[in-house]
Amino acid sequence: MSAVLAVDIGGTTFAAATVRADRSIAARAEVPLGADPSATLANLIDRFDPHGLIGVGIGSAGPLDAAAGTVSPVNIGAWRNYPLTSVVGELTGLPVGLAGDAQCMALGEYWHGAAAPSMLGVVVSTGIGGGLVLDGEPYFGRSGNAGHIGHISIDPAGPLCRCGATGCVETIASGPSMTAFARSHGWTGPDAKALSAAASAGHPVARLAFARGAAALATAIRTTAALVDIDTVVVGGGVAAAGEVLFGPLRRALAEQAGLGFLRHVTVTPTTLDRDAGLYGAAALAFALAGVPV
Repeated sequence: MSAVLAVDIGGTTFAAATVRADRSIAARAEVPLGADPSATLANLIDRFDPHGLIGVGIGSAGPLDAAAGTVSPVNIGAWRNYPLTSVVGELTGLPVGLAGDAQCMALGEYWHGAAAPSMLGVVVSTGIGGGLVLDGEPYFGRSGNAGHIGHISIDPAGPLCRCGATGCVETIASGPSMTAFARSHGWTGPDAKALSAAASAGHPVARLAFARGAAALATAIRTTAALVDIDTVVVGGGVAAAGEVLFGPLRRALAEQAGLGFLRHVTVTPTTLDRDAGLYGAAALAFALAGVPV
């Protein structure tokens, strides 16, 4: 049975897996980003034997240039116009396909999960990513960056984003942004995981940070739904693992913000594939590149 290597490039961890055409994972590995992302990538790829594989699919934090095969992740400062496709091609000797990490998450949900033929996939983690599947096909856009909802500006007078704009959703709803907000209001925990635990335990500042982030995320989702007329949204990523402390205020904010009738039908659910959604999407990308129907 044919198999591919799927790679997921995130802002804090890199993951990879060999995935068979029957959608089963044969082997999986995950490594922290580290000080040298290129060395981290090489170390990860080296854990897999390319013999018998027919291709590689990569989902990477963006922005990216799909035609050039380069990435410039906002949260990986060492990579600017980094030739990710050619580097992985040299490391494996295989053809390589590239898409955004959240695009692969959306594609993975459609390919292996329970999502609708038209949907928005959102990753809430170190950054905020998004990806679209429209009428059963991934929509990447001209440059490969379609669905980048983390950089919709919802407050022109808001904080400066790493992308250079102001008031982006990512400056409010990402894990580090919610953590920074909570600390500025007296919370003393270390990170987003601890913030999630504090919110679940009822800490008022932690809950406020999640409510504020959820409201920003709801605005981006509503905006996207208004543009492309989708009503299915699947949310994954490390921060999404917080569960109802995120999804509760997110659904309430969506209900409060929905004005037009068709926007009232938008539903938001957690990913059904946990951390593997992006890997499944990257695998689907690799199989498509190899001409293998899945």
